[in-house]
Amino acid sequence: MSNLIRRDPFDDLLRGFFVRPVDFGGGGASEAPQMRVDVKEDNDTYQVHAELPGIRKEDIHVHIDGPVVSISAERKQEKEVKEGERVLRTERYFGKVSRSFQLGQEVDEAKSSAKFKDGVLELSLPKKAHEQAKRLTID
Repeated sequence: MSNLIRRDPFDDLLRGFFVRPVDFGGGGASEAPQMRVDVKEDNDTYQVHAELPGIRKEDIHVHIDGPVVSISAERKQEKEVKEGERVLRTERYFGKVSRSFQLGQEVDEAKSSAKFKDGVLELSLPKKAHEQAKRLTID
């Protein structure tokens, strides 16, 4: 004789809903997003691509100190709540995000350039020419 169990899928759905009523998944708005960075190198230049979606170019700052590159950005919160409207959940992050990394060779700041398009910051960082050691003549 087999044991048959009658199961109502609708009952399971309701039971799960009341255990965790409004769970959209994800970490929540309190977690700062990470800045995703790709760094490529050729003979005389480093190419850096950093993803900064939803950030205006005026709120992005790049600092170069020898071989160290620092990128920082800030997303400012804009109030979009209309009268009579109530926010149930917000998952967009507002605040600062930054990233620093060291390259294998010093960067020539004077020849460096930056572009920002479609949420991606593109940096072209020419390598600084190696200076040859100078030999001093003795008088």
